[in-house]
Amino acid sequence: MNRNEKEAFVTSLRADLSDAGIVVVTRQSGLTVSESTDLRHKVHKIGGRYKVAKNTLIRLAIKDTANEALTDHLNGPVALAYSPDPVAAAKITVEFANKNDKLEIVCGMLGDKLLDSNGVKTLAKLPSLDQLRGKLVGLLQAPASKIVGVLQAPGGQVARVLSAYSRKG
Repeated sequence: MNRNEKEAFVTSLRADLSDAGIVVVTRQSGLTVSESTDLRHKVHKIGGRYKVAKNTLIRLAIKDTANEALTDHLNGPVALAYSPDPVAAAKITVEFANKNDKLEIVCGMLGDKLLDSNGVKTLAKLPSLDQLRGKLVGLLQAPASKIVGVLQAPGGQVARVLSAYSRKG
C-alpha cells in the first residue's frame, strides 16, 4: 500500500466505524485465509464488515473518535468486526470464536462504552435488532387483534339472535 492508499483506507475505516453500532476487536492467531473469508462473509450478510488491518492504520482511523478507547487493545494480529446493528457483529464473531479456537474476542465498543470480552459475549446473547423489532410488532398487533375480536363479538351475537328470531317467526 502506498501513502495515498493508506490515507484512503484510514478515511474509509473512520467513516465506517463512525456509523457502527458496535465494533468488536478480535485476535486471529493462525486463522487461515479461508476461515477469515468465511467470517468476513458471515459478517457481511448481516450488513457489517470484518477488516484485517495494520494496528497503526486502525489507530489513525480511531484517533479522536468515540472508538479511541480501543487503542490500548490493538496488539498483535487483530481485526475489527463492526455493524450498524449493536448486536449482530458481536453475535457472529462470538459464534465463530466458539467454533474456532484461533479467533479470540479481545474487546468491543458499544457507542462510547468499552466492553471487555465477557461484555461482548453477553451482548451476543441478546436478540438482534431485527428480532426485537419483530417482537415489538407482534406485541403491538396482539392487542389490536384482541380489540377487533371483542368488538366483533357483540355484533355477531346480535346477528345470531336476530337470525334465530327470524327462523321462529
